[in-house]
Amino acid sequence: MAISAKILKAMESSSWIRKMFEEGTALKKVKGEENVYDFTLGNPITEPPESFRQRLKALVEDDTPGTHAYMPSSGLPWVREKIAMYLSRKTGTAYTADNIVMTVGAAGALNVILKALMDPGDEILTFAPYFVEYRVYADNFNGTLKPVPTDDAFMPDLGALKNAITEKTKALIINSPHNPTGVIYSEATIKALAETLQQAARDIGHPIYLISDEPYRKIAFDGAAVPYPSNYYKDTILITSHSKDLSLPGERIGYLAIHPEATEAQAISMATNYTIRILGFINAPALMQRAVAELQDEPADVAGYQRKRDLFYPALVSFGYEVVKPMGAFYLFPKAPGGDDVAYIAHLKKFDILAVPGSGFGAPGYFRIAYCVKDSVIERSLDGFKKAIESFS
Repeated sequence: MAISAKILKAMESSSWIRKMFEEGTALKKVKGEENVYDFTLGNPITEPPESFRQRLKALVEDDTPGTHAYMPSSGLPWVREKIAMYLSRKTGTAYTADNIVMTVGAAGALNVILKALMDPGDEILTFAPYFVEYRVYADNFNGTLKPVPTDDAFMPDLGALKNAITEKTKALIINSPHNPTGVIYSEATIKALAETLQQAARDIGHPIYLISDEPYRKIAFDGAAVPYPSNYYKDTILITSHSKDLSLPGERIGYLAIHPEATEAQAISMATNYTIRILGFINAPALMQRAVAELQDEPADVAGYQRKRDLFYPALVSFGYEVVKPMGAFYLFPKAPGGDDVAYIAHLKKFDILAVPGSGFGAPGYFRIAYCVKDSVIERSLDGFKKAIESFS
């Protein structure tokens, strides 16, 4: 076999999201795109804001010498300074440019920081359900993702977290607002989480880093606050991208921010400057760095996504689906009637509805609906969701 056995195995059990998306593409060719209700991919429906378009036009016309030259691996210094100033204003923590690394999206940032932190055999904890790629990111560096259960409202089970921590624990990844459930961790939850990690770090004799994966931070509904974990836990590394808030998933631009008072913050900064280079990213796209630096305060389309949630959530509940009301992001995560998520996903396809089994997120018995679609798609799909639950046995 020409390809790696490890990669072959990974490909055979590859992401349910992509699998269902590809099935949807095939189904649309047969039935017509307007007759298929595809809720598989978290691809923002809104277009980038006009401010981004104007900024991009100005940058394209900029003929300053050296505009497209090499730069420090961590990104353009003035861009990192802008990001640091923005975070300092939002959090009250004095970030500097040295704490910021511009990255190829949040996925790039996660790989850069895990490469910097992990030794073979290290464990990365996360709460289940979790974003599907966390497992392979940990495996990229010969480590292990160790899922920790949550309660019925998808809130962290701190007792289970405490029991899961060992001397091999290097970090905990959290995600709020959350993919796939849409829940937001409250200030009280973050404080309790911080206290648990602080005590556990003392017990095992080395820091446990909190990696806060936050691409949906600005998409929060009903006025909900999204606390900054860095305000309660100094060993925090913030990860984000502009794929969701600015609707730029194809531009692959994000950053990581190391708390200035984190344990060995300077060493981590130096390590991430190195790992971004050896992983082959070299640096984040220069044009996109310049564009987003000036748009940190640009709001996301919260009202549009909240409207979509409010079209979907009450209807599903009225049909008999059990689902926690999402407070952010753009996902619903209902229980699969009958408990078999794969079987129910197959049943939904009979009604031309495409969703993703919860098994892919480490939560069998549930399924994910990505409602970042046109309102009309949601409205036209509702009859199918109703008929599906009524006819399933």
